[in-house]
Amino acid sequence: MPEGDTVWRACKRLNQALAGQELARTDFRIPALATTDLSGRTMIEVVARGKHILMRISGGLTLHSHFRMDGSWHLYRPGERWHGGPDHQIRAVLETAPWTAIGYRLPVLELVATDDEDSVVGHLGPDLLSPAFDRSVAIANVGSVPERTISEALLDQRNLAGIGNFYRIEVCFLLGLHPWRPVADVDVAAAVDLSRKLLKLNVRNGTQVSTGVDRPGQRSWVFERGGKPCRRCGTTIRTGELGEPTRQRITYWCPACQPQTRRPQTRQPQTRRPEAGQPEA
Repeated sequence: MPEGDTVWRACKRLNQALAGQELARTDFRIPALATTDLSGRTMIEVVARGKHILMRISGGLTLHSHFRMDGSWHLYRPGERWHGGPDHQIRAVLETAPWTAIGYRLPVLELVATDDEDSVVGHLGPDLLSPAFDRSVAIANVGSVPERTISEALLDQRNLAGIGNFYRIEVCFLLGLHPWRPVADVDVAAAVDLSRKLLKLNVRNGTQVSTGVDRPGQRSWVFERGGKPCRRCGTTIRTGELGEPTRQRITYWCPACQPQTRRPQTRQPQTRRPEAGQPEA
């Protein structure tokens, strides 16, 4: 699933291309918006809120979308071939004079009143990439359920918005936290601060890196490295599933660098992630 830094960069590109432009044609290919025509309106701005995309349009409307696992927005010049996927995966077409924005495989696409944006993003905690990020609220949110695992608390977008599986896993490794460690036994402020630091660094870098080495195969400490030796100590990295049965996420950790007395059930490493539900977004 694209995380906050990826969504922020997508919104920045969309905003640079579309803000201030009149919509010459719109085409929504989902039943709920099939008869909606926004042509003649102006795209005011495109902003990110955690992992959510808000396209604010004149007349007091906001087009809300979310990538979930594999959605995306692509920009094309007039006459350029669309190559983000087959036509049946297109969910939205927003055409202006200089650019056409195509939304592919968007599982969330809806039109709401701009004054009512809280109905779709009001549940989110402080946005890690926002200049107005409220650190104290984020820390309080993450620490509010002491018996919860740190992994679940960091992934819960109601606590703080923008962090996903990559950052949660790498933050736990860098702080020496077993992924099942209860929040009560964690320096929550350190976890929040490191999460924000990594997201902000990678917004500028354009890739997700936690090791400081921006080369293929070397960007993460433990993420997607199940069965391989830990870069720090050489111990074999383990994998497991964390969360409620309908929202399980695969996790990776080094049992030597991230120890915990009570060991959770583990499984053999695998290269593909299991299909599972999503955490609260």
